[in-house]
Amino acid sequence: MSAEIQLDDVCCDFGAFRAVDHVNVTVKAGEFFSFLGPSGCGKTTILRMISGFTDPSSGVIRIAGEDVQGKRPNQRPTALIFQNLALFPLMTVAENIAFGLEMRGVDKTKRRMRAEDLLKLVDLPGAADKMVSQLSGGQKQRVAIARALAVEPQVMLLDEPLSALDLKLRQNMRAELRAIQKRTGVTFIFITHDQGEALAMSDRVGVMSQGRLQQVADPRDIYNNPVNGFVAGFVGENNIFAGTIGAAAAGFASFASPEGTFRARLGAGAVSGAAKLYVRPEHTVLSAMAGAENSVAVTVGDVSFEGSFIAVSGQSESGLHLTAEIRNDGSATVPAPGTKLYMGFDPARAAILPDHDKA
Repeated sequence: MSAEIQLDDVCCDFGAFRAVDHVNVTVKAGEFFSFLGPSGCGKTTILRMISGFTDPSSGVIRIAGEDVQGKRPNQRPTALIFQNLALFPLMTVAENIAFGLEMRGVDKTKRRMRAEDLLKLVDLPGAADKMVSQLSGGQKQRVAIARALAVEPQVMLLDEPLSALDLKLRQNMRAELRAIQKRTGVTFIFITHDQGEALAMSDRVGVMSQGRLQQVADPRDIYNNPVNGFVAGFVGENNIFAGTIGAAAAGFASFASPEGTFRARLGAGAVSGAAKLYVRPEHTVLSAMAGAENSVAVTVGDVSFEGSFIAVSGQSESGLHLTAEIRNDGSATVPAPGTKLYMGFDPARAAILPDHDKA
């Protein structure tokens, strides 16, 4: 079973500091939802409020339609996986998984059967009698998930559980977590500061800054259609032009900057006056000649090999540093440092945005 989570105008204050500021969001039953944001943005506080370890200062949290105000963590249909996993080192894997069942009075035989079933679910058959110290980092992650699933939660809460793993193992565990969530159908709420994790695993992502929820959307929409400069800058890299908005029509506007006058999509929050223009490096094209529009003369600086792509950095005449990415497919010509080129972009691939939802 899985449950829907509703946060209705939720705030959380610690003295004079507001950690969570009027958050409204519904996480659908059976959804993999990630809260993404920098350290201190309030995402872990949200997780703790859902789990019952922290009380909201105002607002309502509902799980499966029920207001959970006053309910202790063990009275909620949630299971929380901490960043450090909190496995018991002196217990076997099976004993770790079955610990919650033992606390509920389930007999030993049924506990063992449930532990072995869950080990199969997380692809660790035969590990029941191993000690935690005998496991790799990725195996420990899966044991922690199995232990949480043992008590049959409707909602799984994961607080940056992959942050201590190396890059390759993190990538593997992303796929594992997603597969486990799909197999079980349990609602997963995942906390991370890693945009790659959030984009790769989630059905939807909520991007947070300074306690406020900036945008909630599916990963592609978050990346391709950010609502403000914070989301655009936090999720992916950008070339950023500062300037002012000019004439607008049919969802596009002119944009005057020290690098020239451009045309780009006009974000919903950008109306008039000062704003910024955002262009992804992968949407920036190098050419020997100036284009009809949206073209900036640059002098090539650093050329960095990044594996699947090559990053070419250039500096405009006004001193702005810009980057274009070239796919490493063998077909592109890589310019040498010092080369005079033009960087251009499609108006539909660029967005004029306000800095922040409080701007």
